[in-house]
Amino acid sequence: MRVLGIEGTAWAASAAVFDTETDEVFIDTEAYQPESGGIHPREAAEHMGEAIPRVVERALDHTETEVDAVAFSRGPGLGPCLRIVGTAARALSGSLDVPLVGVNHMVAHLEIGRHRSGFSSPVCLNASGANAHLLGYHNGRYRILGETMDTGVGNAIDKFTRHLGWSHPGGPKVEECARAGEYVDLPYVVKGMDFSFSGIMSAAKDAYDDGSEVEDVCCGLQETVFGMLTEVSERALSLTGTDELVLGGGVGQNARLRGMLDEMCDARGADFYAPEPRFLRDNAGMIAVLGAKMYAAGDTISIPDSTVDPNFRPDEVPVTWRGSDESVARTPDASDDEVRGAEATVTMAADHVVKRRLPKTYRHPELDARLRRERTVAETRLTSEARRVGVPTPLVHDVDLREATLTLQRVGEADLAARLSTASVRRVGELLATLHDAGIVHGDPTTRNVRVGESGVFLVDFGLGFHTGHVEDHAMDLHVFGQSVEGTAETPEPLVEALESGYLDMGGDSAAMVIERLRGIEGRGRYQ
Repeated sequence: MRVLGIEGTAWAASAAVFDTETDEVFIDTEAYQPESGGIHPREAAEHMGEAIPRVVERALDHTETEVDAVAFSRGPGLGPCLRIVGTAARALSGSLDVPLVGVNHMVAHLEIGRHRSGFSSPVCLNASGANAHLLGYHNGRYRILGETMDTGVGNAIDKFTRHLGWSHPGGPKVEECARAGEYVDLPYVVKGMDFSFSGIMSAAKDAYDDGSEVEDVCCGLQETVFGMLTEVSERALSLTGTDELVLGGGVGQNARLRGMLDEMCDARGADFYAPEPRFLRDNAGMIAVLGAKMYAAGDTISIPDSTVDPNFRPDEVPVTWRGSDESVARTPDASDDEVRGAEATVTMAADHVVKRRLPKTYRHPELDARLRRERTVAETRLTSEARRVGVPTPLVHDVDLREATLTLQRVGEADLAARLSTASVRRVGELLATLHDAGIVHGDPTTRNVRVGESGVFLVDFGLGFHTGHVEDHAMDLHVFGQSVEGTAETPEPLVEALESGYLDMGGDSAAMVIERLRGIEGRGRYQ
């Protein structure tokens, strides 16, 4: 089988032919390069109109036989560019008399890595210009385990470089400049497996304007942003229990990011795969490869139904080419006496546990030391404060700040992830409401950070917690827990309903406002 793929979501006018028999992928791309600033949608669309016919002609000339299907990037992306690509794909489908396949651009970034690596069901970090997602396959769809709550990682970096007057794209220039710099401390914003870049970019601009050397700011920017992406990737591996990570997206061409992810995976015994650069940046090869899988599964689209969707989220795609029984989620072993989480190793004894926040060698030493100390202090204080306001938590027996180590009471018999029930999840909603009424945010309330047993439900691991009465932060707690359920549970809907029901019943006057804000947060992810 040979499938023609056409890509044109933003800057890359690209065509490719994928041969399923030889696994050969021929790609031809003409990239749009703005004269100044970032991408201009009208100019990018004009580029697509001129370049798509040329790259398609060269791709078809390369193959010695006819193609069996035409696949195209249906979204997400810039509407004017997508419409040109869609028109070209429909015309080719009709003239060649072959089926048409509409491909989600973000899922293609994941699937090309899964295809090339041979992994079965990995977590995927998508790090591209307009996007930053953590995805995992579960219950017939790719679930968003975590994502940026404001801008894509590449666009965030470009905003900083435009402030400097540098041309697009800014990422490679930051990478080169950072090699000669020293680390500068910048805000580090992780909320469970979600993250935010806007505050970091503002701080980086301010640091440069205040006289910091540009090389130092670039170094601090890379270390902070990529440290965040690596941390949330490890959190996703810990939550799901999988030991496979795939990188996708154009920002994945950055050697420092790939090195961090590889080092993190090696430390926890996981496998890491980053496709070659031609498959990381926007390209038609990944469209052709996923298009072939979809075509083989009978997942084609009629021309009248083939309208493009600039806001096409990856979790909206029915995954027809994979088995419904496959999943990124692994059942946790409740009998393990030593558990490696995302940021700490927990050794369990009969009546206590020892939690060690081991150094993360992928992070810059200054950043790592700061985070380990801050989180150990936060966990110590908030675990005790939560207990005093009526939330069941472990007793803190001992603290060693130098070694970032805690000795705590052993509570529960298993993580909630291993014993999910509506009653337990409802209780989590009640406990979060109690916390919030006391002005405390947990920060990372996933199904791995709740312990359950005959003695009840306990909240643990307050390392990302803080004091606040802001409705936004309270809603983010619920959002983080809901994402962890939706990404791993067999039937997440009744569990999420139980969470919110418990929260509303136990919460004070502000509980309804928190749920309302939660709806807003859910609509704030990329392409909502």
